[in-house]
Amino acid sequence: MSERVMIFIDGSNMYHSLKNIFGRTDIDMGRFCHKLLNRRQLIRIYYYNAKVGKKEEPERYRHQQAFFAGVNAVPYLELRLGRLVYFNWPNVPPYEKGIDVQLTTDMLTHSFKNNYDVVILVAGDSDYVGALQAVKDSGKHVEVALFGKRGDSWQLRNVADRVITMNKQFMRGCWKS
Repeated sequence: MSERVMIFIDGSNMYHSLKNIFGRTDIDMGRFCHKLLNRRQLIRIYYYNAKVGKKEEPERYRHQQAFFAGVNAVPYLELRLGRLVYFNWPNVPPYEKGIDVQLTTDMLTHSFKNNYDVVILVAGDSDYVGALQAVKDSGKHVEVALFGKRGDSWQLRNVADRVITMNKQFMRGCWKS
């Protein structure tokens, strides 16, 4: 029997990691997730992000809408949007609100409902460590897909049953162009 897998992606973390490490963000979300699955049974993909303000950043908003349309086209992918808070804009960059909590809540809820055997978290934020431990404690396997160097996110590496390294080799075939 094939393991049932759910993938949870912190979109902001992924976007910034792709931009900083690979110098590009034109990822094919379907191919990327297919590679993470590695022939196991996909239940669902959850992609979390915050919507850019249309009046604050019209250009970035347009790019993001096009990106979201591509993400929405991926089968079994659920786009979950939090919000960006613009306080004292443009002097202070906006910050995300509610994304981590939404992702954590969904991951735990699906774990307790026994909707998956394996969770794959694509994020670099050590704030998720407690949630991942709770998922493990409920009898599930935890995999963490990490961008960056071996020394990064050591807390996530420690809690994970398996670490998937998002390096050049892994990313081959995951780009749109």
